[in-house]
Amino acid sequence: MADLPPPVQGPTAKEKKYDRQLRLWGAHGQIALENAHILLVISGPGVVGVETLKNLVLPGIGNFTIQDSTVVSEADLGVNFFLEEEHLGGYRAEHTCNLLKELNPDVNGNFITEPIDTWLSNPDALAPYTLILATAPIKSEYLSKLSVHANTALIPLFYVHSIGFYSHFSVHLPPAFPVVDSHPSPESITDLRLLKPWPELIEYATQKTMNLEGMSADDHGHVPFVAILLYHLEQWKKEHNGQVPQNYKDKTAFRDIVSKAARANNPEGGEENFDEAVAAVLKSLNPPEPSSTVKDIFKAPESLLIRQDSPSFWVIANAIGLFYTKYGVLPVPGSVPDMKARSADYIELQNVYKSKARKDLAEVLDSVRFLERNANRSTTIKEKDVETFCKNAAHIKLVRGRPFPVVPTEGEVKWGDRAKAMAQKLTFPDDLVPLYIAFLAWDKFVATHDQDALLGAPKVPGASESDIESDTEKVKGMALHIATQLTKEASISLDDEDSSALGQQLEEFSGELVRAGGAELHNISAVTGGTVSQEIIKVITEQYVPVDNTCIFDGVKSKMAVFRV
Repeated sequence: MADLPPPVQGPTAKEKKYDRQLRLWGAHGQIALENAHILLVISGPGVVGVETLKNLVLPGIGNFTIQDSTVVSEADLGVNFFLEEEHLGGYRAEHTCNLLKELNPDVNGNFITEPIDTWLSNPDALAPYTLILATAPIKSEYLSKLSVHANTALIPLFYVHSIGFYSHFSVHLPPAFPVVDSHPSPESITDLRLLKPWPELIEYATQKTMNLEGMSADDHGHVPFVAILLYHLEQWKKEHNGQVPQNYKDKTAFRDIVSKAARANNPEGGEENFDEAVAAVLKSLNPPEPSSTVKDIFKAPESLLIRQDSPSFWVIANAIGLFYTKYGVLPVPGSVPDMKARSADYIELQNVYKSKARKDLAEVLDSVRFLERNANRSTTIKEKDVETFCKNAAHIKLVRGRPFPVVPTEGEVKWGDRAKAMAQKLTFPDDLVPLYIAFLAWDKFVATHDQDALLGAPKVPGASESDIESDTEKVKGMALHIATQLTKEASISLDDEDSSALGQQLEEFSGELVRAGGAELHNISAVTGGTVSQEIIKVITEQYVPVDNTCIFDGVKSKMAVFRV
């Protein structure tokens, strides 16, 4: 009995429950999700915020808190699926929170019914939260406080509109938001290093292609395509002064050579391994050069100067930058695609790549340890984190977060360096930037009008049917003013045709936003909530590449646009 192996352990109840999402962001992503505490600040109907929370409670967000001092009304019952008739007159935050918790017992939910003005006056009110989600309409002074806190605490802030058939959200990320595990497409992550092979790989290819012409049909049809390409590359270099195929013409000619080397007189009528080699020529015979965005990370000030409090990302980036400077290539990821080969040959090839990846990792890790000692860091970076970075080095991303414009109560939005890029988009008639400007004008109306005394919430355009026409003119005028200011700051002048098209768009969008009267359509809010929750999960798990930094949705045309503001 003592010699028997331990019993195989099946998946835990938790792994079964979250099986599909664990395949997307892994155990470390799930842990990050469970350690998060999201604050939802509701002003107005808030349906889009609740729909967002629903999509975060289901996958197991650790904690959430809803701040909302409004009591449940008849209007809420028509759009908020988490409220029922028995909740009328009670606090919306309390009842929504309780029903959301029923979706997942693993999640802790809290609610705050204190009015936002007195609640935010507490200097520690926002301290417990790792991410803030605010829904419109919200007074600019409160949104500014949330933005300042996000800047200071280096936490993400999401601001979401959902009005009638349109929605919009902006993301305020920390100034340096790195994404190591960006989950690129499988086709883009294969790095076989055929143009810069190392000695062990050359030795492997030489061994497998020895006497290639005289091989038996069975052996010839099972040579791994990596060895086939390396063999023919050596033949090519002998005939081209040591040069590898340089351009598309050369690669096409090289591909023809490989194709003609396949045997057609076998029972199968061809050789799958040679077909794989031919298919890999154009995508694999490229210098293993990192992208300009990756090189920029190595040159970033945070990477060049490592301090005691430098985040681990920058320490590892510095170490890999040293590796790249020394060798002119990034560490080998170590993965090998599936291919036609005998199992023993394929495993041997895998080991060649994995061995090289371990060797590169060891060198990068030595540099990381040196940087840690030199900077007197108190915490040691885990080897697993360095390994993950090495595997994904060619696809790391760095999002430079910046605050989104908060429309002030008095004065104008200062666009600064954003002006030119935004103004240029106004010249494209199908672009959704005019809808974004209409949302800003809507915010301007809220910022410059007194709070609705009856509802205890900001006054929104179109809330009263008798004011729809006058409010539309006001919002349209504000939108035109913002567009004019934007083009003026950017020193861009629109011709008559573009100016007329822009004015027509702003009038149409402004009219629709006002006509909604601040109301939310549940289907639009549900779609938007799904999109926002997806971006929140990206930000919390630090996987995949989040929106940078504004997203607009036109529910009339089912059209979405993402742009950086």
